Amino acid sequence: MKNTIELTDFYRTSDLACAAAVSLFVPLDSIDKTDRRRAFFIFERNSELDGLLEAFWKGTLQVEPRAYFDQIKALKTRLYEID
Repeated sequence: MKNTIELTDFYRTSDLACAAAVSLFVPLDSIDKTDRRRAFFIFERNSELDGLLEAFWKGTLQVEPRAYFDQIKALKTRLYEID
């Protein structure tokens, strides 16, 4: 029985802009706050996520501006909430 999680099963980024854009399309799995200087947004890895990331980094991903702004606020709220 396999109880370990492969690193390739998840994508993690500390980039808030990237996490906000991607999380409009796929759910955010969790936020890793173990590093006191930097938090990481963690997403489950799949082909849809890979396509979104490629489009984001190429500058071709299009999102509705208000939804993007609201998503940044939502992620910041989750980021700064007390655990």
